[in-house]
Amino acid sequence: MTPEPTHPTGLSILVPAYNEEKTIVRILDLLFETELPDNLAREVIVVNDCSSDKTGPLLDEYRAQHPQRPLRIRHLDRNQGKGHALRTGLAMASLSYVVVQDADLEYDPKEFALLLAPLQNGRADAVYGSRFMGGNPHRILFFWHTIGNKFLTFLSNGLTNLNLTDMETCYKMIRTPIAQGLTLKENRFGFEPEITARLSRVPGIRLYEVGISYYGRTYDEGKKINWKDGFRAIYCILKYNLWDR
Repeated sequence: MTPEPTHPTGLSILVPAYNEEKTIVRILDLLFETELPDNLAREVIVVNDCSSDKTGPLLDEYRAQHPQRPLRIRHLDRNQGKGHALRTGLAMASLSYVVVQDADLEYDPKEFALLLAPLQNGRADAVYGSRFMGGNPHRILFFWHTIGNKFLTFLSNGLTNLNLTDMETCYKMIRTPIAQGLTLKENRFGFEPEITARLSRVPGIRLYEVGISYYGRTYDEGKKINWKDGFRAIYCILKYNLWDR
């Protein structure tokens, strides 16, 4: 399917941020320094999910220091979770493609070109960046996280009839009219299985996957997802594929 173009051509980059004072400035620099194919326009939309550290002041300082950069910031007055932050940012997106970029440096924006290619050549409506395919670098971390991710992807695939290798990936690049047309409800990390379930039911959707790098971090370095989020993901896979369609 190819939706009617209703947004100017470019990439809207959504950055949900919660207590990311150590990395927020660096990720913003990377997002603006990264070259996009064909000098594609970009906008960076940061949703500060009521951080209790210096994330908010650092964002305001960065915008004041770089007034020429297309940076939009939304400060939430209470913490509501990554999913809520992403829904907030998605509603603000104004360009033709939208992608999620976590603020923690686990994913490399230089690989946006890999995800953009199937979209720009008219073959795809949504592209997932898989940490489990291709020959790109991957930091070696937690065995059970990998098993958990693969189990969640397997369960999701069984109900969506997709053959993804990495449903839980942060890097999901989607044509903006399609993304904004989805009814999304999850506030926390259940966002990933929910959006996958919703996308799988878009009539004629063309979904692609490309291999990406992964520079994961440990809990000491600030990783936030935990085993409770894994159980929530299982619930969301069942909910949004069976009960809330």
